[in-house]
Amino acid sequence: MNIVATLLAALMLVSSSASYAQETIEDLSRFPERTVTVAGARAAHRFTVWVADTPARQRQGLMFVRDLAADRGMLFVNERARPSSFWMKNTFIPLDILFFDERGKLVAIFANTPPLSLDPVGPDEPIRWILELRGGEAAKRGLHAGDRLTFP
Repeated sequence: MNIVATLLAALMLVSSSASYAQETIEDLSRFPERTVTVAGARAAHRFTVWVADTPARQRQGLMFVRDLAADRGMLFVNERARPSSFWMKNTFIPLDILFFDERGKLVAIFANTPPLSLDPVGPDEPIRWILELRGGEAAKRGLHAGDRLTFP
């Protein structure tokens, strides 16, 4: 009887884990979309972004995405500035991760973060907004520390 109870408990655990995994992956088309601009001294660059506006959406991020257009990205919004770091678990493409302070000033870029890495990346200072772009896009557009993020 103990074997049956153990097997049932294991089956319930696997079933609830699979159900949880399915519930936590939301189609990106359901995320709010906005246009953001990152502007420097030389140029302003516009991106259409999905907004990770809930804890579940922030946990998901760009996981499982296989391709990302040059003018697309994801914006993470902290309610208040705080130290923030990201990893690339279940993220299949390299990303540039841009970190902005309370005033919208770009303070750090982690370029071409390796797919599937569990190593956290992020600056030590408080961050309000994080913008994920296709890997290499920040360098291609000449984005650098001091640029400004604006969005509605």
